[in-house]
Amino acid sequence: MIFKNRPKVFCIGANKTGTTSVEKALSDLGFKMGNQNSAQALIEAYKIRDFKKIRDFCKNADAFQDAPFSWHYTGIFMDLYFKKAKFILTIRDDEEQWYKSLTQFHSKILGLDRLPNSNDLKLAKRSKDRTMWDNFNVRHDISNDDPYNEERLKKYYLDHNRMIIDYFRFKKNLLVINLSHEDSYSRFCDFLEVKPLYEKFPWENKTNEQ
Repeated sequence: MIFKNRPKVFCIGANKTGTTSVEKALSDLGFKMGNQNSAQALIEAYKIRDFKKIRDFCKNADAFQDAPFSWHYTGIFMDLYFKKAKFILTIRDDEEQWYKSLTQFHSKILGLDRLPNSNDLKLAKRSKDRTMWDNFNVRHDISNDDPYNEERLKKYYLDHNRMIIDYFRFKKNLLVINLSHEDSYSRFCDFLEVKPLYEKFPWENKTNEQ
């Protein structure tokens, strides 16, 4: 059931900042989450910056996270389309921690004890029509010889956070949280004006440093 009187909620933190944990917390609170498999099909719309298609997808649920909502610009356009929406920017302690989490996670899901290379990514199917390379490249414009270039990826993370915080700086509908902080769940519930179900966020998709 979609809650007609609740504002839509968008988790717009970069991947590997606890977005899956926010998804679980929202779902436990009764929010109907956007179907992530269906959202993956929006990547083609995102590539040409067709945010109207992404807006239309959002009519069928209460809350959203991960691609394409965690990517550059999407949160800004959703704020323009959904005037009462609330936005949650999840962050890590710093860009080094985020980069380590991202690379460890990719190695883990590919079953590798090393950093994946371009060929690994191009062979890893994520859907019928897309590989892991396709999805990663849309977001980061990666290179064949160095897909996990540390400087480029860290810059993406910092730019994403800076862009969101700057856009919302005079608004009151953005919450910035680091899920490792003790008060993050209580702040999350206060922001959404809901009664907490537990004391702190449950970690989902854990990697070693989380």
